[in-house]
Amino acid sequence: MPLVRWSIVVPVKTLIRAKTRLAAAAGPHRADLAVAVACDTVAAALRCRLVARVVVVTADPLPARRLAALGAQVVTDPDRGLNTALRTGAEEAVRLAPGDAVGALQADLPALRPAELETVLGAAPEFDQAFVPDAAEVGTTFYGVRPGVPFRPGFGGESRARHLSRGAKELAPPEIASVRRDVDTIEDLREALALGVGPATAEVAARILGGTLR
Repeated sequence: MPLVRWSIVVPVKTLIRAKTRLAAAAGPHRADLAVAVACDTVAAALRCRLVARVVVVTADPLPARRLAALGAQVVTDPDRGLNTALRTGAEEAVRLAPGDAVGALQADLPALRPAELETVLGAAPEFDQAFVPDAAEVGTTFYGVRPGVPFRPGFGGESRARHLSRGAKELAPPEIASVRRDVDTIEDLREALALGVGPATAEVAARILGGTLR
C-alpha cells in the first residue's frame, strides 16, 4: 500500500470546561495542566512522520494561540458538542488536503510518542475506518478514515462499543501504550508520567505533585 499522509484533528475544550475531574487534585493549576497536555499532544503529533498537519478545533483563545505557535492550524469550535467539533475540523482538513486521510486524536495524551502514533497511522489505512481504544477499553483516543471515506466519529462515553458497532476496526497492538493513555484523573496523570510525558506537562505536574513526578 502506498504511503498515506494524515490530517489529524484535535479538539480542545475551553479552559473553564477542561479537566474538571482533575479539579480537586490540580487546584489552581488545572487550566495550566489542560493547556500543557494539549501542547504536548499536538507537538508529538506534529513530529510524527505520517502527519502532514494538525487541525485544532477550539473556542478558547489561550490554547488557540499556544497551539498555533507550535504549528497547528486552528479553527473555531461551533460549540455544538465534541463530534460536531471534530467534523468541523475534518471539513477544514479535507479542504486543505482532499487526498489525505483524516484522523481525530484526543487532546489529553501527554505521553504520546510520534513513533507509536506512526504505528497506528500506518495500520489504519488497511480499513475504511479504524480506532484506538483508551487504556480503560471504554473510550476512544483515535479514530480515522481512509481518504474519501465519510468521517463519522462517535466519541463520548462508551465510544469503544459505539465505534465497533459502526464497523470501525479496533487497533490495539501492545506497542502503542502512549496513544491509549489519556488523562482524566490524577491516577491517569501518574500513569502518563510513568510512561514519560512531554516537557510542558512535566513542568505543571511537578507543581501539582510537589516536585515528585511519580
